[in-house]
Amino acid sequence: MAKITINGIELKVKNGTTILTAAKSIGIEIPKLCFIEEINEIGFCRICVVEVEGEQDLVSACNTEVVNGMVIQTDSDDVIKARRTTLGLLAAKHRFDCWRCPKDGMCEFYDLLKANDVVFEEFGPGIGRNPEKIFGTGISQDQSKCVLCKRCVAVCSEVVTAKVLKFRDDDGINPIVSPTPGLAFDEAGCIFCGQCTKTCPTGTLYETDHIKKVESLLKDQNKKVFVQVAPAVRASLAEEFGYDIGTPVRETQGKMYRALDLLGFDEVTDTNWAADLTILEEGTELIGRIKNGGTLPMFTSCCPAWVRYTEMYKPEYMENLSTAKSPHMMQGQMIKAYYGKKYLDEKPENIAVVSIMPCTAKKYEISREEMEVDGVRDVDAVLTVRELAKMIKRKGIDFKRLEDLELGGQLAQFSGAGTIFGASGGVAEAALRSVYEILEGVPLESVEFHDVRGVSFSKDYEGTIKEASIKLPKTNIKLNIAVVHGGSALKRMYEILDAGKKQYHFIEFMACPGGCVNGGGMPITNDIPMHEVIQRRSQSLYDQDSTDLPIRKSHENKAVLEAYEDFLEEPNSKVAHKYLHTHYTQKGFTKE
Repeated sequence: MAKITINGIELKVKNGTTILTAAKSIGIEIPKLCFIEEINEIGFCRICVVEVEGEQDLVSACNTEVVNGMVIQTDSDDVIKARRTTLGLLAAKHRFDCWRCPKDGMCEFYDLLKANDVVFEEFGPGIGRNPEKIFGTGISQDQSKCVLCKRCVAVCSEVVTAKVLKFRDDDGINPIVSPTPGLAFDEAGCIFCGQCTKTCPTGTLYETDHIKKVESLLKDQNKKVFVQVAPAVRASLAEEFGYDIGTPVRETQGKMYRALDLLGFDEVTDTNWAADLTILEEGTELIGRIKNGGTLPMFTSCCPAWVRYTEMYKPEYMENLSTAKSPHMMQGQMIKAYYGKKYLDEKPENIAVVSIMPCTAKKYEISREEMEVDGVRDVDAVLTVRELAKMIKRKGIDFKRLEDLELGGQLAQFSGAGTIFGASGGVAEAALRSVYEILEGVPLESVEFHDVRGVSFSKDYEGTIKEASIKLPKTNIKLNIAVVHGGSALKRMYEILDAGKKQYHFIEFMACPGGCVNGGGMPITNDIPMHEVIQRRSQSLYDQDSTDLPIRKSHENKAVLEAYEDFLEEPNSKVAHKYLHTHYTQKGFTKE
């Protein structure tokens, strides 16, 4: 233990503790900008500097360990002057058009300037550090707002492992952070997970805007515009309107539906319906592979960031991917080819589908050339949770005062299995509930598979691998399951598969740590540890599954079964493959 003094307060802390952590333990928050615990502890931004007695220069608190007898001042005149000077220099290179910024009131840099009373002469829009904008189908970058914190670089390298974003200071005068110079994100190997957009303290990195596209669709008198909502959205949208993280879904889901109706969508539907549909297609495909000697393990295909990762970095495993489209793509095609035609007598070309997703990679997914049938695109636009919240606020809708809207119709019926898709392990558990009963021919005593649930992190952004073995006594099959979430875990799983020492039947992959509840398009939560955010949002989905829904297995969803009787024939039929399945091709990118 080390005995130290911070701002006149004596305390004892463990050896190896940083000044930043020691100060936080007694309620002193030292300002920081580049810091991410255990991910980016580089002291680069110099915002967290403190004064240490006996040291000639100020030291960075985030990566300086305490020593016995250390006397520290976190708010001396020299510290405050240095902090303000650094912030002023960064501000002089930042474009201030805050009223148009995608960060929309969640800018850490702005908060630092305000908290430290920073004044500089050239306040105004300006051109920023670099006027260049780099675009991509899922995420984009405005370099005029970059403050060179390197947080996105660390996350892209250590967490996602794609290593697309890099700090570049070749000329030594005007450093930048960017993908490969001269290339768009699509060409530089980006998987569009969007984790960089959440860790960016400014509006430099952001989801590629689809709001204007959606507003245009809503004004088109020749289009009937459907909207669908992903499972994880119901667990997070209310946060944008002052609700606590993890608020029970039953308290806000009806308000979410009502808000979408007030925005002007012609039909409000729920992607959970197609999550159940996905389980029947994906589960049947898995059973077929096990019985007929197909390629194993079979990988889930719900996460487009993960699919793109495989197509670019491990194309030799493309045959392992389930051919089932992700739920919102299935639902988009079913709305156009089946539901709209049967119930509304609308031609597919007269229908537009907008998906509300927790994910930035879904924006990329709808642009894939494979995602159309007979010239009809599956989905027309994707809004993140943050974008939807902006639209609701701009419309002047008071979310908290909304009356609940109960959805009717076929595409509003779903099981508990559909709703848990939003949590890591949810797809695997949903699949097991149906695959077990279909193979065994007997009902499950308990539908809950706790071995595939939950997340554990040694650090907030690091993903993990969970494993489970499920015995099917009647058919004498032992299913070996793995659940993988987070880019670093994806890489580790491929190392395991390459080594050939473990045999799996089914692996659920999600690129974002924690799954969709921590997707790149979710609300930004700077003041709560990410693992706690993931746990709370996930629990709200599991609670809806266990207490709020009359059925908990996808194959018992009568609305899905009706779609098979009327249109799809049976799971994995030729008709089902035409509308609900896809194929994969190796995706190229330019290496540096």
